[in-house]
Order: sequence, then structure tokens, then C-alpha cells
Amino acid sequence: MADGSAQALLQNVFGFDDFRGMQAEIIDHVLEGQNILAVMPTGAGKSLCFQIPALLLPGITVVVSPLISLMQNQVDALKILGVEAGSLNSTNTPEQTDEIWEKIHSGVLKLLYLSPERLMAGGMMDTLERLKVSCFAIDEAHCISQWGAAFRPEYEDLSRLHTRFPNVPIIALTATADQGTREQIREKIFSGDVHTYLAGFDRPNISLRIEIKNGWKQQLVRFLNSRQTADGSKENGIVYCLSRKKTEEATKLLQDKGYNALAYHAGMPGHVREENLNRFMAEDDLIMVATIAFGMGIDKPDIRFVFHTDLPSSPEAYYQEIGRAGRDGAPAVAHMLYGMDDIRMRRMFIDNENSDDQHKMRGHHRLNSLLSICEAPECRRFSLLHYFGDKLEGERCGNCDLCDNPRETIDATQLGQKMLSAIYRTGQSFGMGHIIDILVGKITERIQVRGDDSLPTFGVGKDRTVAEWKSIARQLMARAFITADMEYGSLKITESGALLLKGQESFRYRPDVILAKASGGGSSRRKKAQNVLLDMSEETQVLYQALKAFRKDIAVERGVPAYVIFSDKSLVDMATKMPATLDQFGDIYGVGAGKQKEFGPMFISFIQENI
Repeated sequence: MADGSAQALLQNVFGFDDFRGMQAEIIDHVLEGQNILAVMPTGAGKSLCFQIPALLLPGITVVVSPLISLMQNQVDALKILGVEAGSLNSTNTPEQTDEIWEKIHSGVLKLLYLSPERLMAGGMMDTLERLKVSCFAIDEAHCISQWGAAFRPEYEDLSRLHTRFPNVPIIALTATADQGTREQIREKIFSGDVHTYLAGFDRPNISLRIEIKNGWKQQLVRFLNSRQTADGSKENGIVYCLSRKKTEEATKLLQDKGYNALAYHAGMPGHVREENLNRFMAEDDLIMVATIAFGMGIDKPDIRFVFHTDLPSSPEAYYQEIGRAGRDGAPAVAHMLYGMDDIRMRRMFIDNENSDDQHKMRGHHRLNSLLSICEAPECRRFSLLHYFGDKLEGERCGNCDLCDNPRETIDATQLGQKMLSAIYRTGQSFGMGHIIDILVGKITERIQVRGDDSLPTFGVGKDRTVAEWKSIARQLMARAFITADMEYGSLKITESGALLLKGQESFRYRPDVILAKASGGGSSRRKKAQNVLLDMSEETQVLYQALKAFRKDIAVERGVPAYVIFSDKSLVDMATKMPATLDQFGDIYGVGAGKQKEFGPMFISFIQENI
């Protein structure tokens, strides 16, 4: 358990009564000088795991972060709390940079945010060696594995931190890292000297829905129409598109249908992207239509849906992108469309990457894993969590399209056993292609050289097409009977798979993966998502809405997102308790000493004027 000093900071600076999950234990280990890899779901409070040690340790904590917007949001939020933090990046004026360096040299600054490129360039490492660095925090650490050395080689260079600063603890944090990615991070950043915390990947408040693409425009409009309440109010959401052209096309479609929608992609002028982002952070009903250039570092808590018009690149990308919804814990929906053209395009993107064959192979394996989730015969959350090495309590989540509307499946235990037998008899050393060649009885050079045409399983599946066997393999993977080695792609039999092979487990297969038209998220959950204030009196709801408008005005004036001022949960607490003194205001959720002093008088005055 974290010591009293950490507990006091949690309450007095950040305004929270108790640590959550693994936070306290991680903070203790960082304070003891241990290296940490923390894999925690979005909303679990990863930032506190390095921000509190930064305030307790002497010297400065250096935070490595991939995006300027992500750095600036955290710096703005810390400053409002009264914490000295700064970011050295390309948007700084010379005066801002000079001020930050002055605070660093005087020992005032506690957290310094840098991009990997800034950290590794211009003698920054030499400068840091002359300072008292208490800790390095690497945010969004999964980028080390997934972006590849050719894209941002400075992520690879972060391996130098461990040798240049052997006595300085490093904490790497991410919400998205499968087993292979975790192993890469452990080896590259820590040389294996690290304590790993795996807090689980489940986001149970997000309803998962996937359907075959069949006229994406109509499907998108139908989904959005289903999200509207009886009074016509709309929600914040993100619509992801694969290309810039499609992003513009979808934006115009939604605008023509009367939706408050804006586009965001890398081909737009920077000032337009920034203006659209600012509007998205400030407005309650805006839909951002974007490529994946939009998202990382967007910490808006009340995004109610994420809609993919195209297949993402991997389970990690899918998990990251849907994780932008429902950060406030209220119900949200992740709805994805996918089709054969998506798969073809994703394969082409991987093959055309400027990377080595090993990186491309991992890209194809990840795509196959995502397809297994798309083709899951039962519960999607079960399949998604299995990919990340996590488990669902029970066999069904009750909050995905396959749980809400089960698809027709057939008993395919014998089909599964045939594939598992072929995997077993070839030493669990080959990928899907070779195994299927054996099952359908295809004579290839490899099969002839190895003599696999003499195996008992050779040709036992020739009554099925190659496409069917691929789908069966993906559904076996989705149900955790087999797994794919991320480095080489060879299929491995799990403990459950061994039981299936022995006839002690059964396997059901969904032969038709074309899904019925989805409803958009489940009516009961949608009603909850659209009105989280049902338990409030009408007068309290009126005050809450007035507080939201007041918060928005303050945020616009200060040039920060509204949630940086106060979260919706804090406003609900204010509307319910109606504090009349500073002491009472200090008891509001999320109010620490800094916010109590900075905002207490103005919010107390506003509340008294509106009750």
C-alpha cells in the first residue's frame, strides 16, 4: 500500500480519496527505485503512477510521450492542479522554452514532457545527465513495438536509457500490449530487468458490435439515427475511415443529414486540424470523422461511440481506437464494419511497409487475429480478451452483438479436431497456410519434401474450401483452442485445444459470418448512455447543465479542454451537494487543494446564484 505521503498527495493535489487497482503498489515500487511495465486499461489511472512519485522524489521526472497534443493536455491539467510541469516541443515560443529551462535549473519543475525525438537529439541526454533525474516515464509504450524502427527509430533508441541512467527507475505504461509486445518492451527498454503489472484489458461498459459491410453509408446513418433520444439530442462520437478521401466523403454525408460533424486527417492544414480538435473537445454533440491520425492523446471522457467504417489494422489498433469511448465509465458503443476489400487493402499496406520481413509477418499475424475476432462464433469480448492474454469471467459478456443476438452455429467438433490433429502431427511448427494445404490434400513442394502427404490427416478436409478452413482456424483461435506465435506465425494448441483434441471439449462453428443488421447498441444500454442523470431531481439536472455551460466558458477562456477544469463526475457531485463554503467544495470528487483555491470561489458563487 502506498505510504502516507502518497495518500496525502492523492487527496490534497488530485482530489481523490483512494487509490484504484494496482496504483498504490506500482507507486511504492517506483519510489523504491524499481523498473515497472504497467499494462492498464484506459481510465485506470496510469498517469498517477508516475505523477505522484514525481512529486515525492527529489529532482525531475522525464515523461516520454509520442504526441505534442498528448503532452500539452497533461501539462495543462497538472498546472491547473498547481503542479509545476512543462513540455519542450516545436510549438513552444523561445520565451516559453527559456522559462522551462529556468525552472529546470532552479529545481522548481517536477515533470518534463519530451517526445522520443527531442530526448534523443541535440545533446538532451548529456544535459539530463548533469541534472537530478529521479525517474523516466515512457507513455504509450506499445509504440516501441508497433510503429517499427523505420517509422520512428527514436523509439528503438529508448533502449539507451537503461544503460545511460542505470540507477534511475523507468516506468513504461500502455493500455495495449499483447504478450509479444510486452516481451519486446521488456527486452528493449529494460533488458529484462523489470516488474510487470498486468491489470486486465476489459472495458465492460463498451458494447462491441461488428457487422459485414453492406453499403457503409446507409449503415453509418442507420447507426447514428438509432443513437438519438426522443428529444432529438445527439452525442459526441468518432467515425474512423481508412482514407482521407473517405473521411471527407463521410463528413459531408453526415453534415447533409443534419449532424454536427467535422473532418480530421493528416492532409488538412495544421491550423484547421487544431481548430476542429478544439471544437470536438468543447462541444457536446460533435462527431469527428477521422483517419487514425486522430485519437492518441484524446482524453475526452464523454465520447459515447466509436464507429469504424473500415477494418482496423490489428487487435491493438482496434482496442486503442474503441478505448476512446466511454472513459467516464458510462455505457458506450464500438461498432465496426468490415469486408473483403478491407482485408485486401490491409494486406497490401503491410506488404508495402518500409520494414523488414519479420515486422511484416507480425503485421499479417495481427490482422489474422483481428479477423478471428470478427468471425468469432460466440462472445466477441471473450475473443478480444483472449488475444491479450486476459480472461472473461464466464463464457459470455452479455454486452456484445453475439451475446445479445446469438448467431446460428453448427457442431464442428470433428472439424476442429481435424485441424488440431494436423497442427499436432506437424510439431506445432507451421502457420495456417501449410496446415490447410495438408487438410485439403494439396501437393506442394514443402509437403513433398517433408513427407506430409503421408500423414493420416492429409486430405481429410478436402470436402471444405480453403476459405472455410481459414474461417474455422480463426474461430478456433477466437475460442482459445489455438494461438499463433507472433514471431513466426506457427499455430500452437492451447490447454483447451488439447481437451478438444481428446474429445473432452466441443467446438461450434459459425459458417455464415454475414451478420444481420445491427441495432446500434442495445436499447436499454443506449437509454442509460444517453441519460446518466436519471436518478437526479429535475432541479439538480438543471443545475448540472448550467455547471457544464459555466465550465465550458472557463475552458474556452483558458484554452484547455473542459474536462481539464472538472470532470462530469465532479459537476454531478457539485449539482447534488451544492457546496456553499470552500471546505465543502474541497469534499467534491476530483477537487484537490489547487482546484479548491483556483476554482472554489467562482463555482460556489455560480452555484449559489443558480439555486
